[in-house]
Amino acid sequence: MEQKVNELVAKLCAKNPSVSEQKARVWIELLWSDFESTYAKAGYEYRGAEITEKIILQWIESYGSQLHEFAGRNPKYAHLLDEVE
Repeated sequence: MEQKVNELVAKLCAKNPSVSEQKARVWIELLWSDFESTYAKAGYEYRGAEITEKIILQWIESYGSQLHEFAGRNPKYAHLLDEVE
């Protein structure tokens, strides 16, 4: 899984130069855990890391260039990202 996270971090950094590698890693880890927990709470059967990776790749492509703007408006994530310099 670490390799997948590293690949996603690299893709996010390429898509959004405003995000440092450390913040990109925090974003990927947050998105990963948030997706899997939300998916489970909704009652869906776990379909594996491949599905989570696919969804996060779609989010990076669609919203990656704007993630740094989102954090400031969402207190759920803002404090976690502010801790990373």
